Amino acid sequence: MNGQPPQAPALQRPAFDHLLALFAASAGEPPAARWPWLEAAHVLGQTLLGLHWRSHTAMLRYALQLRDGREVLGQLLRLALVPLGHLLQRLPLGNIGRAHVPALRPMVPGQDITERIHAALRAADAEAAWI
Repeated sequence: MNGQPPQAPALQRPAFDHLLALFAASAGEPPAARWPWLEAAHVLGQTLLGLHWRSHTAMLRYALQLRDGREVLGQLLRLALVPLGHLLQRLPLGNIGRAHVPALRPMVPGQDITERIHAALRAADAEAAWI
């Protein structure tokens, strides 16, 4: 595995949206329970510029809401790097996108993140079957 869970390209966008919807639905939960939804969305969406950008803007908004200065600065840095990474095709696959991990380090996502991604892909696939 290259640090990125396997995915069907046609399901990538709806699964990404599903993860962001689950993040929004978790509004009453503590940050430690909410961040993994955004991390999973980042891992899933980082190969598409628009989704990658959206994942970092969602992380930035949440960091601002939490008044987490370190995370805000980390997300601003990552937003500056996103276009360059796509232009140069140098994306750290599997990286969860948070300020506490090196921005350019490829990673193997943890089991929790991978399970969330697979569940979102299954949900997107089930929804597509109804259309």
